[in-house]
Amino acid sequence: MEYASRHNKKIKVLIVDDSALVRQTLTSILKTDPEIEVLGTASDPFFAAKKISVEVPDVITLDIEMPKMDGLTFLKKIMTQHPIPVVIISSLTESGAETAFKALEYGAVEIITKPQMQTKEFIEESKIRICDAVKAAAHSKIQRKANRLKLQVAEKLSADAVISLSKDQSMIKTTDVVVVVGASTGGTDALQVFLQAMPSDAPGIVIVQHMPEHFTRSFANRLDSICQIAVKEAENGDFVTCGRALIAPGNKHTLLKRSGARYYVEVQEGPLVNRHRPSVDVLFRSTARFAGKNAVGIIMTGMGDDGAKGLLEMKQAGAYTIAQDEKSCIVFGMPKAAINMEASSIVLPLNEISRFVYQKLTGKSQNF
Repeated sequence: MEYASRHNKKIKVLIVDDSALVRQTLTSILKTDPEIEVLGTASDPFFAAKKISVEVPDVITLDIEMPKMDGLTFLKKIMTQHPIPVVIISSLTESGAETAFKALEYGAVEIITKPQMQTKEFIEESKIRICDAVKAAAHSKIQRKANRLKLQVAEKLSADAVISLSKDQSMIKTTDVVVVVGASTGGTDALQVFLQAMPSDAPGIVIVQHMPEHFTRSFANRLDSICQIAVKEAENGDFVTCGRALIAPGNKHTLLKRSGARYYVEVQEGPLVNRHRPSVDVLFRSTARFAGKNAVGIIMTGMGDDGAKGLLEMKQAGAYTIAQDEKSCIVFGMPKAAINMEASSIVLPLNEISRFVYQKLTGKSQNF
């Protein structure tokens, strides 16, 4: 690890949660990662503030529902006094997702759900998600110090685990076009910018945003209320139509398929791919197979490299591919990996992507 070898320093994490069991569980999970150090725990925001006054952590994990002071109030105070990267780890379900999205507006970097003691596989996946979220937060631009961490990652499955690589493009004869997008850390804001700029006659869009289940539906509903196009959480069999964006449901892979001349999505179970479910690579590979040159692929801000290989497969199948530029990314991991693979046809700042895609696919000029 480049940062650790130079500074002999790990990512220091402060855990803030009113449940002693959750604090213990998160401590055990984070201690399994050699790049993370648990600086301490706090049962409420007041105790957390005292700890921060003694030593400032690199990342804070924060529950939303706590006594004395709720997590949102504490988050606002952190961002005005100590702009520290915050990961919301909450048990909130879909009914409380609006509160979690408020946390993102106030400056939180990630939202993940609390680990639950269920199957061994579920516990292992929780470890991956929690540790990766902490690393992504430490790597984000919100961090006060310009730390550039070269992070270790555990062995990960490729898109082969869900959809096999196929060279056969013979079925691609439709002229209908489709846009597919992949994003992770910082993606909720980036997608809002991208989708709000799309006019009502925009080509059909399918999106993978790394996000827990229950939250993606609320996220889609929020976007639907502020965008000219319709936005909804993808359901198995949904057609990809002009003027609508489908967002992959959390904890499910979403693939693009085709029936005759019409595109639709297939939502399915499966293992973590590139440490994620849904995985951008799975969506992009299926798009390379079923849409080929009739697609545009966009990879946005996010930690890691999910989507880089899939974007290259799309480009090799004739699709036009776009990577978000470093300056407009919260975390330049995923776009950087794609650029390094020469998977992107062009690199664009976030505020230019919508205009470029719309004009390229429709031939129309639009005042965005």
